[in-house]
Amino acid sequence: MPRLSTFHGIVIYMYIRDHGVPHVHAWHGGDRAVVDLASGQILAGRLKPRETGLVRRWIEIHRSELIAAWEHASAGESPGTIEALP
Repeated sequence: MPRLSTFHGIVIYMYIRDHGVPHVHAWHGGDRAVVDLASGQILAGRLKPRETGLVRRWIEIHRSELIAAWEHASAGESPGTIEALP
């Protein structure tokens, strides 16, 4: 499970050969969520409102990079890393 980025205590992962709509897994403390790359909506799990907003902002900034990372991961390749949210 490659780590894409870490910012403000949030760790973002993208699983290799994951299925479904393009998404990331966001972890913060004991909270875990699956977040859609197209809409920023939480598909499963939960994050507190502050962390949800930070993840959504990060996705907006890096959406094209995230889609490319999803394509790599779906092909069984490393998705690489993506710059943290400032």
